[in-house]
Amino acid sequence: MFLSDWTPTQTRESFAGMSPEATPPASPDRSVSGRMRRQRHPLYELTKPGIAGFVMITAGVSYHVATGGASDFAPVLHAMGGTGIATGGALAINQYVERDLDAQMRRTRTRPIPSGRITPGTALAFGLALLVAGVAWLWALVGWLPALLTAASAAGYIGLYTPLKRRSYLATLVGAVPGAIPGLIGWSAASGELPLGAWVLFGIYFLWQLPHVLALAWLLRDDYEKVGFFLMPPHDPDGRRVGKHMVYHSLSLLFLSVVPTLIGMTGWIYGVGALLLSGAMLASCVVAAGDMTTDNARRVFLGSLIYQPLLLLLLLVDIRPLM
Repeated sequence: MFLSDWTPTQTRESFAGMSPEATPPASPDRSVSGRMRRQRHPLYELTKPGIAGFVMITAGVSYHVATGGASDFAPVLHAMGGTGIATGGALAINQYVERDLDAQMRRTRTRPIPSGRITPGTALAFGLALLVAGVAWLWALVGWLPALLTAASAAGYIGLYTPLKRRSYLATLVGAVPGAIPGLIGWSAASGELPLGAWVLFGIYFLWQLPHVLALAWLLRDDYEKVGFFLMPPHDPDGRRVGKHMVYHSLSLLFLSVVPTLIGMTGWIYGVGALLLSGAMLASCVVAAGDMTTDNARRVFLGSLIYQPLLLLLLLVDIRPLM
């Protein structure tokens, strides 16, 4: 889940008690969440443990699906561990790269580097160490293909998505690729291959991110405009284009999300559940497209946060054994 760079704390601070046009206060962060953040070690914060943990879970679920529900504990643990450590490293490196931009935005100015709680050099060295360690772990104990995919995901996130955010709206699509690769990592860790089922999961993870990020980009558009981020269609003051794109992506997700059942990866419990979840996502996007208010965009964003964990749970409970 590289793409959104989201954490619950940052989002609450960005949304709570302010309109999208409100000017952020210049005073230091004295909120409860701010005090909690200061109590955590900055190295721990650099890894964005919420995002890294979810990436680990996504890779683990994909591994379990690839085995038809017959995975062993130790191999799954190695796949998840290596993926999580490498992800934390990539997230730390990205904060080093974007440290000057983070200092200008309300939702990111309290991160470890712009807040002065850790030096840029220390953050970079820590991130590189974690990334190398995670990829080496996967290579040594899981396989060369998941290790290569993990390295490619980090490279795409830092080397392509991050600089492209200030150049083109295509960054949203490009960034969704490393965000979906954990599905391929988990599957390849289990089988050493990337058959159709792996690419179906990749496509589902890819499409899910797009309404999620577009909603977040609309909600934080003033912050993003300060630093020149193009994470939603340009020249769209009323959000009509953003809403249309949300609908297109969620409609595509509706169709693709049921494919695991159609090709025999899962049973109909998953299929019906995926159809209901994707239908709810589409409905919220349609409402937002008709009237892109802060509340409607927030519903899309929060709904997307609920969607993915529930979909992963459906995959786990309704896997069909491999023939």
